[in-house]
Amino acid sequence: MQRVTSASVTVDAETVGSVDAGLLVLLGVARGDRPEQAETLARRVLRYRVFADEQGRMNRSLLDIEGQLLVVSQFTLTADTRSGLRPGFSSAAEPALAQRLYEDFVAAAGALLGPERVACGRFGADMKVALVNDGPVTFLLET
Repeated sequence: MQRVTSASVTVDAETVGSVDAGLLVLLGVARGDRPEQAETLARRVLRYRVFADEQGRMNRSLLDIEGQLLVVSQFTLTADTRSGLRPGFSSAAEPALAQRLYEDFVAAAGALLGPERVACGRFGADMKVALVNDGPVTFLLET
């Protein structure tokens, strides 16, 4: 999860999702992840306090600032990098489950934030992601 001033994702030179101030979520789904975790994570992401309040402290959430959310699937986050020089992906969820949980996350975020404030990449596509990380502020959230 990255706090951004802007972010976009393109597929084959077409912009498929973009946001202004808000969060970019790179979502990895691992074997054993369950549907209820998608909704739990969406609630947590939207309520996670990473935006500055009047005193400059991270006390405001995406919901508080009425920001936007860009969600991009990224199976490489589940890679096993503990040894060797090539990542292993056996811990990634199989594509059908990963897509379902990705879509569940997006739907849960849209229900809480408003669907007009949620943008997405294209699951399984070769995507180009551009962002201006604000801070930089980046967090790894796990369920």
